[in-house]
Amino acid sequence: MQKVIYHNGLTFLINRFNNDKTTTTTSWGVSTSMKKILIGAAAAAFSFSSVTAMAGVSKELPMASGSPSADEIIEQVYFVNHFYALKNFGIKKKGKNITVIISRTEGKKPSTLTVERYLNNDYSDGKINTKDVAIFRSGKLKGTGMLITDYVDDAKSQSYAIWLPALRKIRRFAEPAHDDAWGGTDFTFGDVMLRKPQHESHKLLGTETFSGCLGGMDVPKNQRNKYMKKLPEGSCVSKDKTTYKVESTPKKENWWYDNRVSYVDTQTFADYRTDYFKGGEKIKTIDRAWNSFKLDDPRAQYWSYWYGKNHKTNHETWAVIPDKVVTKNDKKLKASLWTEKTLRKIKR
Repeated sequence: MQKVIYHNGLTFLINRFNNDKTTTTTSWGVSTSMKKILIGAAAAAFSFSSVTAMAGVSKELPMASGSPSADEIIEQVYFVNHFYALKNFGIKKKGKNITVIISRTEGKKPSTLTVERYLNNDYSDGKINTKDVAIFRSGKLKGTGMLITDYVDDAKSQSYAIWLPALRKIRRFAEPAHDDAWGGTDFTFGDVMLRKPQHESHKLLGTETFSGCLGGMDVPKNQRNKYMKKLPEGSCVSKDKTTYKVESTPKKENWWYDNRVSYVDTQTFADYRTDYFKGGEKIKTIDRAWNSFKLDDPRAQYWSYWYGKNHKTNHETWAVIPDKVVTKNDKKLKASLWTEKTLRKIKR
């Protein structure tokens, strides 16, 4: 499994920056110990991302046809999950509706974060591939924002600008380690955005009819806060769908998982489920419920939710995205949204 759900990763850095009381500071305006941790995290990221200079998945990738190989299937999955069929994609706040991320330790009450996210795929300068803004609106990361830039050159690490509300400053560094927990959840940065097809080798295990429904979290009504009042049932969008079953093995040695098995819709290339294995034991599952934008390209899909479970600790995470907050190809979104100016405007 990944190091620990709440380990010395990006979330730890954010929390330490926001709460650090150390008086010995560097020119960054943070403690010397924090600078060492930050540099260490960046170095770990470089050690992983610099091992390959292979080309990434093209935003012009055509729809696969016939009998695609395992590599081709995983490229299509990447295309779908990064919304390459769209110029931009957003999960905004609309009235009382907002994306909620629910985390629950076994035997304890759940905690929540709420988040807005805006992804821009509309770059053609040959340098920038995409820009991604995430703003946490409530919970332990309230007021924190991230601006992430992904480059056309796949050998170049993503760059991160983090707005730290306690300091009212932006800190910049290279991408976090792929096994860092995203926002303290069961999802790693690799799961959410960093893992690329060339980081693993892939094997097609055949096709399989997906049986049953996807996972979800049963939260008692007396434990629900205002962000959990309208939680959906577990989705059955995957039930009886024909899927490709693909095994992916990380090229990095001694990684937190030995392999993962994905179940991918043969018509849309949406991945419904991914099971992670270590030493022959299933250690984590991520389920994704999908909806269609009903565009000409069947790969124009969007998430209804992500559900993750750590099978060793029974810790669960459920990111629920109401339909009302989802946007596509929004012409009202200006390029300036994907700049550090947006981060500086965030209210605590």
